[in-house]
Amino acid sequence: MRRNQYTMAARAEKASNAGPRITDLARAAGLSVQQIRNYVTLGVLPPADRAPNGYRIFTARHGDALATARVLIGGHGWQTAVAILSTVHHDGDPAGALAHVDRSHAELDRERVHVRSMLRALDGDLPERFRVDRPLHIADAAAAAGARPSALRLWERRGLLAPARDRATGYRTYDQTQLTRARLIVLLRRAGYPVAAVGEVIAAMVAGDPARTRTALTFRLRELGEASIRRTRATAALFMYLERAGLLAGVPDLGEVGGQVDQGQVGVEPLHQVGGQRA
Repeated sequence: MRRNQYTMAARAEKASNAGPRITDLARAAGLSVQQIRNYVTLGVLPPADRAPNGYRIFTARHGDALATARVLIGGHGWQTAVAILSTVHHDGDPAGALAHVDRSHAELDRERVHVRSMLRALDGDLPERFRVDRPLHIADAAAAAGARPSALRLWERRGLLAPARDRATGYRTYDQTQLTRARLIVLLRRAGYPVAAVGEVIAAMVAGDPARTRTALTFRLRELGEASIRRTRATAALFMYLERAGLLAGVPDLGEVGGQVDQGQVGVEPLHQVGGQRA
């Protein structure tokens, strides 16, 4: 089992009362004291012992966790970052935290696949996996597009979708054109497009002018690339935090990897040298 780098430091800090104060943590992170308390409650920071006077005792690990949290929030988003760190600090389950990380990276990959499929669809080459051989009812169409049925109804009211109706039941049905349009709306909304702007893109596409749609999707691909870099940096920060806290021993196979990193057996090639190129 790897040694927790914080153990000796924490004991010394407690004995000398030299650990960081809550005001120090708040000031360093640009947060309020109450936000630091909230971070402890949520599990973003490790639990803090109490001094005889009732004040929380913070250690170097809290400062490290706070710095890691800021990187995680920037890379994975607030909700995922809280889920990751609370799984570590509240549940004591670093393997579960890494499962959250895996799902977060997979979300980016899925969206990138969808964006590229939409670009291919504009060229008349929709991938087989995104084709349907019959119209879908709203529940299946929503699942295929990655949205809720209520969202599809809203977009219909806004004029973004125009599903047909089943003659026998009166239920909405979504053919390939409507489903492709729904997928495009989902991607544009995730990219931050307001409904009015989405409507303009859809209108241009319907009018036979895909240039604006292609521009929006290409821009989204660039955004996803930037998000991948931020997310990867955040995951690296989490790995190093778990390593310093001695928590990788609880993750199958990673405890050994952490030791190899320390010994220089596993290295990361500098970014400017990847692929044999230099900046």
